[in-house]
Amino acid sequence: MTSTSTPAADTATARARLLELIKELAVVRGKVILSSGKEADYYIDLRRITLHHEASKLVGQVMLAMIDDAGIPVECAGGLTMGADPVGTAVMHAAADAGRAVDAFVVRKAQKSYGMGRQVEGPSVEGRNVVVLEDTSTTGGSALTAVEGVRKAGGNVVAVAVIVDRDTGAKEKIEAETGVPYLSFQHSGIRSLEFT
Repeated sequence: MTSTSTPAADTATARARLLELIKELAVVRGKVILSSGKEADYYIDLRRITLHHEASKLVGQVMLAMIDDAGIPVECAGGLTMGADPVGTAVMHAAADAGRAVDAFVVRKAQKSYGMGRQVEGPSVEGRNVVVLEDTSTTGGSALTAVEGVRKAGGNVVAVAVIVDRDTGAKEKIEAETGVPYLSFQHSGIRSLEFT
């Protein structure tokens, strides 16, 4: 595996700027019901980040560097549609910018009953090292669904990586149920995101 050509200083700058943008654009205060069904007094809308003209590129750089720093060999990156879609694309583009080939993919919630009948769309993951991505995680349910779909498609899941972990047990659940490492760019400091 070739590491990214981004110097450590550039990665540190990208991380700092991404965190600024998350705080500025993605933290929404007020009562919300999360996809897990849990109620929270704030919401982290990472689509405001992953689909943002500046932040998207930073997401790719930061996530790829995080995966590389953990020594995870990655050939494909993606996850459950729709939160993971722009994250996978950002990682794919960051890898290309560094002269590397990392394919993106999307996982449907259920296998299609028409067409080619696939649950995992994009280049084949069969026999390849795959990192399952997620924008934010509360219970880990979306990532677990994606891991199951990728494994059924023959992919070798080597890690789960998220931008923001709400620190509500997703890491422990995913690592216990999948046997792979769980990486997150920002965690526990969600309270710092909420109040700064």
